[in-house]
Amino acid sequence: MNALSSAGALADLAGAGPDTDTDIDTMSALELCALSKRFTLGGGLFKRGRALQAVSEVSLAIPRGQVMGLVGESGCGKSTLAKMLLGLTTPSAGEVRVDGRPLGDAGQKALARHIQPIFQDPYSSLNPRKRVAAIVELPLRVHGIGTPRERARRVAETLDLVGLPKRAAEQFPGQLSGGQRQRVAIARALIMRPDIVICDEPTSALDVSVQAQILNLLLDLKQEFGLTYLFISHDLAVVEHLVDRVAVMYLGRIVEEGSREQIFAAPRHPYTQALLASALTPEPGLGVPDIGLGDVMPDPSNPPSGCAFHPRCPKAQALCRETRPALVTDTAGATRVACHFASA
Repeated sequence: MNALSSAGALADLAGAGPDTDTDIDTMSALELCALSKRFTLGGGLFKRGRALQAVSEVSLAIPRGQVMGLVGESGCGKSTLAKMLLGLTTPSAGEVRVDGRPLGDAGQKALARHIQPIFQDPYSSLNPRKRVAAIVELPLRVHGIGTPRERARRVAETLDLVGLPKRAAEQFPGQLSGGQRQRVAIARALIMRPDIVICDEPTSALDVSVQAQILNLLLDLKQEFGLTYLFISHDLAVVEHLVDRVAVMYLGRIVEEGSREQIFAAPRHPYTQALLASALTPEPGLGVPDIGLGDVMPDPSNPPSGCAFHPRCPKAQALCRETRPALVTDTAGATRVACHFASA
């Protein structure tokens, strides 16, 4: 059976998911409303802990059927944000809405029917003691969907959908290649027919040649099922290939958000410009580019005053050290940027 031709057979068991025979609704599938997460570090009986603001007042809206890329350096809060969206971490403030409904109103099981994750390391996210068929079937068993025979049929169809051979069903994760394991993780995410998939660095642990295969598979599945993706990555080349819009995160805050074309062609925030300048060039002899930001980010538990980026910013002025810039929408309504001196 062709991988994508088997997709329609999945609908008869799940009942949920978008109707791919109609035009995709442009309303927001996922909304983040001033979402924040604060952790307390250290502390004890006689010692007060330090506060770490991992995510600060993040607001994003991801239109149905689109891909939002979330980029930034390691430690900027991307994975913490993903955990809140998956219900694995409770926000300190703010709200997450799925199809306009607050996430807090749904239990963990109900949430799993709408949002599923694909994690970075396909080996550590799979139980090495379970066969692939059991791993992929588990969400159906937990939710009580179908008879054993129906579940087995659906597992076979889903494995075929992601391009795995029939024999993979009886293998263990350790017997598969990295790309095959990630296909298993994708199959497990899709078995519930979710509306939204959170992709947290899903290709960073794979070889470059395998990355391209997985990215193309994700694009095919998005088209087939009308999926909405939040794609978290530090690899700008991957983001440019996959997403519709890009949000740039620095020290827990969104500093710029816009269409893929705008962000890659005319970035307005100095940090976005620096990220794009840091991309390696295939031209031999140029080496690693020096973008002038230094190697160390500010301490999230003791962030700088004003604009958190000002200690590393080549355009910083006195105002930047004193006042944090708001995330302002431009006159065209297509781009948001948090910078007192954003490029025109």
